[in-house]
Amino acid sequence: MKHRILSAVLGCAGLISVNAAVAEELTGTLKKVADSGKITMGVRDSSGVLSYTLGDGKYTGYHVEICQKAIENISKQIGKKLEVAYQPVTSQNRIPLVTNGTVDLECGSTTNNATRQKDVSFAVTTFVEEVRLAVKADSGITSITQLANRKVATTTGTTSVQTLRKNERANGVNFDEVYGKDHADSFLLLETGRADAFVMDGSLLAGLIARAKNPADYKVAGEVLNVEPIAIMVRKDDVQMKKAVDDTIKGMIKSGELAKTYDKWFMQPTPPSGAKMSMPMSENLKAALANPNDNPMESYAKK
Repeated sequence: MKHRILSAVLGCAGLISVNAAVAEELTGTLKKVADSGKITMGVRDSSGVLSYTLGDGKYTGYHVEICQKAIENISKQIGKKLEVAYQPVTSQNRIPLVTNGTVDLECGSTTNNATRQKDVSFAVTTFVEEVRLAVKADSGITSITQLANRKVATTTGTTSVQTLRKNERANGVNFDEVYGKDHADSFLLLETGRADAFVMDGSLLAGLIARAKNPADYKVAGEVLNVEPIAIMVRKDDVQMKKAVDDTIKGMIKSGELAKTYDKWFMQPTPPSGAKMSMPMSENLKAALANPNDNPMESYAKK
């Protein structure tokens, strides 16, 4: 009897030791959220169907839904249901808010490039963007060569204007830059005639146009300026957190859930207005999902 009791005690002690070891093994963001019981998702107010607000502190979109799935899996991994907080971010502050610990995973519309990889880590690519121009339908603008002496809007903190200036067709084309504080503000510059074009990710432009008061007044035009992988951001070298998000995405790809999520946001009516993007998955995104990776934008340029 004493032997059985001793064995039971040692068994319990061993179980406690294992659980304690598991807890101690958590590092970085996973330890932080396990200790606090709370995880903060960085979201955008107007990043097309990737991430946007419904008002009253509610956010939705393609990347928001993927992040919510990742949080469900993280909760299972740490054995604790996490309280989710939404932190609106902008193009200007999204990286600082990830690096300083305010945001645990950023679920907006951020391009993965070599410069940003010095400060943050990216999950495997979940969207591949083509940078284009949005113009008024009656503007007559069909090419970047027609932007000479015009005003081109972009969003503060984004890479789109640099991309435009580097395009060989923009050589010798002098235009003035005007900046919006976020994508909705940049589109407003176009709407109100303070800009002749808005250069940005094509999906964001399509989403803003779909939700405009008169969508037929605008169009996406011009050459494809660049191909950019878009991904969810986490803190630099946070191996456990990155793996948790990557594993979620890879699982969604394998099960077909990610393709269904894409169809929901890019091919079906979306809330709250029922606007429809009608944007089939690109060949670039299909290739990225067939071979999940966190390659930066520069690797796409080399192809």
